[in-house]
Formats: sequence, C-alpha cells, structure tokens
Amino acid sequence: MRFVLLGFWFLSSLGLMAQKKNCHFSVEKNWVRIPEGIQFTNLSTSARSWEWDFGDGTKSSEKDPIHFYSKSGVYHVSLKASFGKKTKEHKMKIEVKAPEKCLVRIETKFGNMLVHLYDETPQHRDNFSKLAEEGYYQDLLFHRVIAGFMIQGGDPDSRNAAPTAQLGSGGPGYTIPAEFNSRLIHKKGALAAARTGDAVNPQKKSSGSQFYIVQGNPQTEALLTRVEDQKGFRYTEEQKNIYITLGGTPFLDQDYTVFGEVIEGLEVIDQIASVQTGRADRPIEDVKMKVVLLH
Repeated sequence: MRFVLLGFWFLSSLGLMAQKKNCHFSVEKNWVRIPEGIQFTNLSTSARSWEWDFGDGTKSSEKDPIHFYSKSGVYHVSLKASFGKKTKEHKMKIEVKAPEKCLVRIETKFGNMLVHLYDETPQHRDNFSKLAEEGYYQDLLFHRVIAGFMIQGGDPDSRNAAPTAQLGSGGPGYTIPAEFNSRLIHKKGALAAARTGDAVNPQKKSSGSQFYIVQGNPQTEALLTRVEDQKGFRYTEEQKNIYITLGGTPFLDQDYTVFGEVIEGLEVIDQIASVQTGRADRPIEDVKMKVVLLH
C-alpha cells in the first residue's frame, strides 16, 4: 500500500513539475484598433526570463508588457520563456485595425503627444501625413518655444543644427493654401501651420512643413469679445467656454490654419514650453521630435 502511495506521489510530483515549466500568455482580445494598446499577460510558470517579439520589429523583456502598434495588419506575436538551459515558445496572431480618424504621434524626450488631424482641412491633413510617413520630421527640433504661447517646429534646417544657427526659414519648397474653418480654433493643444507674414503672404498660405502647437492661457470673456469685434466673427458658447477654461490663443484665429489637436499628452506641451530658451526663443538644450503616422 505504501509503495502504491509513494508511486502515486512520485508520478503526481512529476506532473506538477512538468506543469510548472510552461510557456503561455493571454490577451483580453486578439484585436485592437489603433491607438489602443494591447496588454499581454504572461502565464508562464517557473521561467527565469522572457523575451517578447511583437511581430513589428520591436521586442521586450518585461513580464507583462503593454504594446502599441503604429500600423494596421496581422501580427504574429511570440513569447520565449527561458528555464535555464531550456527555452519554450508560445505564439499568437493579433489583428490591428486602422484608426477611425487620422492620427499621428509626436514623440519627444518629455513624452508623446497623440494628435488628431482634422478631415475639415484635407490639404493640411494629407501633407502632414505624407511627411510623417516619409520620416521628414525625424530628429527635427522644436526650435521656437514661448511659454504661455506655443511650441514650434518642423524646419528641416534644424536637424543637426549648430547651437548658434538661426532657424525658422526652412521648408520642403512649397506652401499650402489656407484652410480656415470657423469651427477650428486655437485652443490649448491646437496644431496649426506656421507661415510667413501678411506683407509677403497676403493669401496667408501655410508653410509646407513648419507647425506649432498652442499652449496659451485661459482667456476672459471681455478679451474674446474684443477679438470678435476686431475680426468680425462670433464664437459659439462652447468655443468661449473652451477658451475661458482650457485656454488658448484666440488672436490667431482665422489668420493661421488650425488642422489638428492634441488629444493625449497636453502635459507634454507644458513641459516643452517650460524649458530654458536663448536667442530667437530657441531651447538651450535641443528638443527633438519624431512624428509617426498611425494607420
């Protein structure tokens, strides 16, 4: 009887040991729509280390990573679990669907900003998307920063620019016709196109690549009324409330094309706007960007 019990215990122990050394992971659902991230839950037991391959060229050694894909498609995700000299692998297919609206991610050392490009400004939307996909903005600088106003970048001459270089005149060699829209205002987080002044640019055409993101400040109703009287238009009650509570730069409305807005990462604007600046409002320490089209 004892032999049988010992045999049973021995076989059970072998089963438990075998069960412990497994490689497996799970997800809440096997598809997402950009920009949603996927939370991977590592179910491997007794593993000493892990290596994830998300199928898009990126890897991770975190136990339970969250991964964000920038392009739609079907990806083959694999997890390799190391048990000393042995390694086991588990694979799964993940479907990533395109976003419902045009999105870009602006990456900086202070964090990322997720930006929605407006369909109401198709020429600016398509141009910015094209440049982002081509890698045009890779390592360009936010070369002009004014606290309480805006952060500006997109000058191709800013890539690897010397600290004393005068920036702000570069571009891709073309401009974009203005696309003013009374519904699109310079609220905090607004993405707008830079341009040359009215004296040389009476049609207010936009730079082909330079842009700014509004920081601004909360406004008063009296100031908004003054802007309305000076420019000959009227804000909606919703727009007034946005300017009074969130803030912005209303004096730029209908003079510069607003073509998008930051929908995540407003705090990044504040951090960049607070950096120390020198001549021509250029940050003392370079603030580089990377712009990624999400699709």
